[in-house]
Amino acid sequence: MIAMRRHHIESSAPTHLLTIAEYADLDELGTGYTELLEGRLLMSPSPTPEHQKVMFGLGYQLFDQLPDDLDLILEVDIDLGLAEPGQPGFSRRPDLVVVPKAEVARRQAEGGLLRAAEVLVVVEIVSPGSKRTDRVVKYSEYAEAGIPHYWILDLSEPVSLVAAHLSEEFGYHSGAEVTGTFKTDVPFPVEVRLD
Repeated sequence: MIAMRRHHIESSAPTHLLTIAEYADLDELGTGYTELLEGRLLMSPSPTPEHQKVMFGLGYQLFDQLPDDLDLILEVDIDLGLAEPGQPGFSRRPDLVVVPKAEVARRQAEGGLLRAAEVLVVVEIVSPGSKRTDRVVKYSEYAEAGIPHYWILDLSEPVSLVAAHLSEEFGYHSGAEVTGTFKTDVPFPVEVRLD
């Protein structure tokens, strides 16, 4: 069975660097999920049940506090817009994104991926194997992509959240690490219990 799955993944894996359009047209390649880094597919293991539970809990708290013109979407591919069309692309699949409903409608009409330039908030839940990626690599990529707000939720005790906002001159500026209750008025009023 393992050999058959490995053969399926190997035989369906692309043999060249992918553009965003090619990536958007791909079917899932077996278990786990993919992201695109300069045209190369990145495979990650499926999130743990604990990770999924936290993602759902955070989404549940955020959903009722969103303004009417915004949507909350879990685990969706976003085009970071860091490459010209036709060039090897960049796509990430954050744990949660807050995006205008108009962008969701555009994607439904045109196809492709949600565009990072339209994403208002991106949230990553730190996993044991993603600490550097979430705190350094994605921090840089999301800032370069122009996403105004990046929230990093760390499940290590005590559970904490760092909210970063985009500064025109310096990339992201991170606030203090918050435990207990996270409360902010930007980009919209929200209060989230982290425990």
